Amino acid sequence: MLLTLTTTHRPATDLSHLLHKHPERAQSFTTSSGTAHVFYPRADEEECTVALLLEVDPVALVRGPGSTLTQYVNDRPYVAGSLLTVALGSVFRTAMNGRSKSRGDVAATPIPLTVRVPVLPHRLVERLFTPLGWTTHITPIPLGDGNGGDGDGDGGDDDSRYADVTLTGTLTLSDALKHLYVLLPVLDGNKHYWVAEDEVDKLLRAGEGWLGAHPDRELITTRYLMRRRPLVQSALSRLADVEEVEPEELDNALTEPRISLAVQRREAIVDQLRQAGARTVLDLGCGDGALLRALLEHPEFTGVQGVDVSARALAIAARKLRLDRMSDRQRDRLTLRQSSLTYADPELKGYDAAVLMEVVEHLDPDRLPALEHSVFVVARPRTVLVSTPNVEYNALFETLPAGQHRHSDHRFEWTRAEFEEWTTGVAARHGYTVTHLPIGPVDAERGAPTQLAAFSLVEQDRTGEDN
Repeated sequence: MLLTLTTTHRPATDLSHLLHKHPERAQSFTTSSGTAHVFYPRADEEECTVALLLEVDPVALVRGPGSTLTQYVNDRPYVAGSLLTVALGSVFRTAMNGRSKSRGDVAATPIPLTVRVPVLPHRLVERLFTPLGWTTHITPIPLGDGNGGDGDGDGGDDDSRYADVTLTGTLTLSDALKHLYVLLPVLDGNKHYWVAEDEVDKLLRAGEGWLGAHPDRELITTRYLMRRRPLVQSALSRLADVEEVEPEELDNALTEPRISLAVQRREAIVDQLRQAGARTVLDLGCGDGALLRALLEHPEFTGVQGVDVSARALAIAARKLRLDRMSDRQRDRLTLRQSSLTYADPELKGYDAAVLMEVVEHLDPDRLPALEHSVFVVARPRTVLVSTPNVEYNALFETLPAGQHRHSDHRFEWTRAEFEEWTTGVAARHGYTVTHLPIGPVDAERGAPTQLAAFSLVEQDRTGEDN
């Protein structure tokens, strides 16, 4: 099986430095999935193409330890899938992790890339790659009997499930390789090895920064983990908890209907805002817009502003909210703004309520005072809602290693006592009262997975503010 990757970044030969593979010699690597050959069909300043060719012994594949194959004649040596991604992760591991001593600036910069996979199941290609910034070109491979027919005697050709696929986009090389690492076996829908619990961690590591925001994250997770229900539920729960995204209802064959933690969290926040009588709401650290979507479903919220430091997150939010298709009336209710929550922004003044949903744990502890000043002094809404993970509950996640945060970007995770200490201190310093509420299933010993603090500006400050 073959995969080529091309760039026209200048100088294009920077690609060889990022991949740590010399363009003037062919190299071979023994991997668990076969012999991987790396070579460069073209390498000059204008264009550089690297090819990864994987040779697989189909007999050894069937007989190998952990193999799930039983037939000696199969398509595994030819179709891009889990065999190719094993080789991809082994041969280009450093590039996939985004590390480069000699070209660190290029490694962190989106560059024009073209990926070609000559044999790939194509049914979901456009659906899975387009939201990640790729443009797809798909040429289906016809089925034939060698005489221009499909073997049924009518002389016609039918397209197979396979296609020659080309992807083009401007991304970092690390992101491109991670997309391929996850999505090639997802497209194939099969794996050559038994899927165990460590696959959840592999998926979340490779999907960090993009999988949680993908509109088909449930489909990707389900197919990547081969529909193993406990693993899929664990992965979606961890994604929902740390990426502020909603695991939509899964295929009924996988799991019974349930209300996800992400949905419960948003419902609790909307309920608190309605109880407080809020009409205008700030969603601080809005991410991909999941809470914004929930707020816009309620006409009593007449003004909603989503704020995030990431321009990419705001672009994703705009796309997922279908901002370009909104009616003028709906569009007038919504504002998206790029701003840092640790800097005083006077544009955030005048709102009834502010929400920080799963945000504070992503800040370094020494930046919390700046956040506190920005929200409770500068913006100073009448209601502030803050939700964050309860670290005590982590022990109940079966696949989360002891002592590990729910997400690698979390700078801390608080116990219930630590959260109460911080929130009561904030309330006392700035003239608010605060109550604490659990979100999600409550364990008698460890509490709920999410903890929510609801701040209300005391009446005398409200009066003074209004005057």
